[in-house]
Amino acid sequence: MKLSILAVCTVLFMASCSSTKNANTNLPKDIAERPADENSQKYDQAQLDKLKASIESEASKEKCTDANEWTFAPMGAKACGGPQSYIAYPKKMEATILNKINDYTEKVKAFNQKYQIMSDCMMINPPTSVKCVNGKAELVSA
Repeated sequence: MKLSILAVCTVLFMASCSSTKNANTNLPKDIAERPADENSQKYDQAQLDKLKASIESEASKEKCTDANEWTFAPMGAKACGGPQSYIAYPKKMEATILNKINDYTEKVKAFNQKYQIMSDCMMINPPTSVKCVNGKAELVSA
Protein backbone atom coordinates (compact mmCIF):
# COMPACT_ATOMS: atom_id res chain seq x y z
CA MET A 1 0.00 0.00 0.00
CA LYS A 2 2.82 2.38 0.85
CA LEU A 3 4.38 1.57 -2.49
CA SER A 4 1.20 2.45 -4.44
CA ILE A 5 0.81 5.78 -2.55
CA LEU A 6 4.45 6.56 -3.30
CA ALA A 7 3.91 5.70 -6.98
CA VAL A 8 0.80 7.93 -7.21
CA CYS A 9 2.63 10.83 -5.53
CA THR A 10 5.58 10.42 -7.88
CA VAL A 11 3.31 10.43 -10.95
CA LEU A 12 1.45 13.52 -9.71
CA PHE A 13 4.72 15.28 -8.93
CA MET A 14 6.14 14.54 -12.37
CA ALA A 15 2.94 15.66 -14.11
CA SER A 16 2.83 18.95 -12.19
CA CYS A 17 6.46 19.73 -13.01
CA SER A 18 6.05 19.11 -16.70
CA SER A 19 2.80 21.13 -16.96
CA THR A 20 4.46 24.13 -15.28
CA LYS A 21 7.39 23.83 -17.63
CA ASN A 22 5.14 23.82 -20.71
CA ALA A 23 3.02 26.75 -19.49
CA ASN A 24 5.98 29.15 -19.50
CA THR A 25 7.34 28.36 -22.98
CA ASN A 26 5.29 31.13 -24.63
CA LEU A 27 6.34 33.86 -22.21
CA PRO A 28 9.29 36.14 -23.04
CA LYS A 29 12.35 35.56 -20.92
CA ASP A 30 13.09 39.24 -20.60
CA ILE A 31 11.25 42.46 -21.43
CA ALA A 32 14.07 43.29 -23.86
CA GLU A 33 13.00 40.32 -25.98
CA ARG A 34 9.50 41.75 -26.39
CA PRO A 35 8.90 42.77 -30.01
CA ALA A 36 8.76 46.50 -30.72
CA ASP A 37 5.41 47.91 -31.73
CA GLU A 38 6.22 49.35 -35.13
CA ASN A 39 2.83 51.05 -35.39
CA SER A 40 3.15 53.40 -32.46
CA GLN A 41 3.87 57.10 -32.20
CA LYS A 42 6.68 56.41 -29.74
CA TYR A 43 8.37 54.02 -32.18
CA ASP A 44 8.03 56.46 -35.08
CA GLN A 45 9.42 59.31 -32.95
CA ALA A 46 12.42 57.15 -32.02
CA GLN A 47 13.09 56.49 -35.72
CA LEU A 48 12.98 60.23 -36.45
CA ASP A 49 15.30 60.93 -33.52
CA LYS A 50 17.81 58.36 -34.84
CA LEU A 51 17.73 59.88 -38.32
CA LYS A 52 18.19 63.40 -36.96
CA ALA A 53 21.09 62.31 -34.73
CA SER A 54 22.71 60.59 -37.70
CA ILE A 55 22.52 63.77 -39.81
CA GLU A 56 23.84 65.96 -37.00
CA SER A 57 26.66 63.50 -36.33
CA GLU A 58 27.64 63.41 -40.00
CA ALA A 59 27.74 67.20 -40.23
CA SER A 60 29.71 67.62 -37.01
CA LYS A 61 32.45 65.15 -38.01
CA GLU A 62 34.05 67.84 -40.14
CA LYS A 63 36.19 70.38 -38.33
CA CYS A 64 35.20 73.96 -39.03
CA THR A 65 38.26 76.06 -39.83
CA ASP A 66 36.88 78.33 -42.57
CA ALA A 67 33.28 79.51 -42.28
CA ASN A 68 33.19 80.17 -46.05
CA GLU A 69 33.34 76.40 -46.58
CA TRP A 70 30.11 75.92 -44.61
CA THR A 71 26.44 76.63 -45.26
CA PHE A 72 23.12 75.80 -43.61
CA ALA A 73 19.72 74.34 -44.41
CA PRO A 74 16.29 74.15 -42.78
CA MET A 75 15.61 70.84 -41.05
CA GLY A 76 12.39 69.20 -39.87
CA ALA A 77 8.92 70.70 -40.11
CA LYS A 78 6.57 72.28 -37.61
CA ALA A 79 2.95 71.20 -37.77
CA CYS A 80 1.92 74.79 -38.61
CA GLY A 81 4.55 74.98 -41.34
CA GLY A 82 8.13 76.11 -41.52
CA PRO A 83 11.27 74.37 -40.29
CA GLN A 84 11.87 73.10 -36.74
CA SER A 85 15.50 74.23 -36.88
CA TYR A 86 18.49 74.90 -39.11
CA ILE A 87 21.66 72.86 -39.42
CA ALA A 88 25.15 73.89 -40.52
CA TYR A 89 27.08 71.53 -42.77
CA PRO A 90 30.22 71.62 -44.94
CA LYS A 91 29.55 72.63 -48.55
CA LYS A 92 31.60 69.66 -49.77
CA MET A 93 28.98 67.32 -48.22
CA GLU A 94 26.04 69.09 -49.83
CA ALA A 95 25.24 66.40 -52.41
CA THR A 96 24.82 63.67 -49.80
CA ILE A 97 23.67 65.47 -46.68
CA LEU A 98 20.95 67.57 -48.32
CA ASN A 99 19.19 64.39 -49.47
CA LYS A 100 19.19 63.13 -45.88
CA ILE A 101 17.97 66.47 -44.52
CA ASN A 102 15.14 66.59 -47.08
CA ASP A 103 14.23 62.95 -46.33
CA TYR A 104 14.11 63.73 -42.61
CA THR A 105 11.95 66.82 -43.21
CA GLU A 106 9.46 64.84 -45.33
CA LYS A 107 9.27 62.11 -42.67
CA VAL A 108 8.60 64.71 -39.98
CA LYS A 109 5.79 66.19 -42.10
CA ALA A 110 4.26 62.71 -42.52
CA PHE A 111 4.63 62.06 -38.77
CA ASN A 112 2.91 65.37 -37.94
CA GLN A 113 0.02 64.52 -40.24
CA LYS A 114 -0.29 60.88 -39.15
CA TYR A 115 -0.48 61.71 -35.45
CA GLN A 116 -2.18 65.11 -35.84
CA ILE A 117 0.70 66.83 -34.05
CA MET A 118 0.18 70.39 -32.89
CA SER A 119 3.00 72.87 -32.46
CA ASP A 120 3.58 76.51 -31.83
CA CYS A 121 3.28 78.53 -34.98
CA MET A 122 6.25 80.77 -34.25
CA MET A 123 8.43 81.21 -37.29
CA ILE A 124 12.08 80.38 -36.83
CA ASN A 125 14.15 82.95 -38.69
CA PRO A 126 16.93 81.57 -40.82
CA PRO A 127 20.47 82.25 -39.67
CA THR A 128 22.46 84.91 -41.48
CA SER A 129 25.72 82.99 -41.62
CA VAL A 130 27.97 80.32 -40.13
CA LYS A 131 31.02 80.96 -37.95
CA CYS A 132 33.69 78.61 -36.69
CA VAL A 133 34.20 78.45 -32.93
CA ASN A 134 36.80 76.04 -31.54
CA GLY A 135 36.56 73.85 -34.63
CA LYS A 136 32.76 73.64 -34.56
CA ALA A 137 30.30 75.35 -36.88
CA GLU A 138 27.81 77.67 -35.22
CA LEU A 139 24.86 79.40 -36.82
CA VAL A 140 24.76 83.20 -36.56
CA SER A 141 21.41 84.96 -36.27
CA ALA A 142 20.90 88.64 -36.97
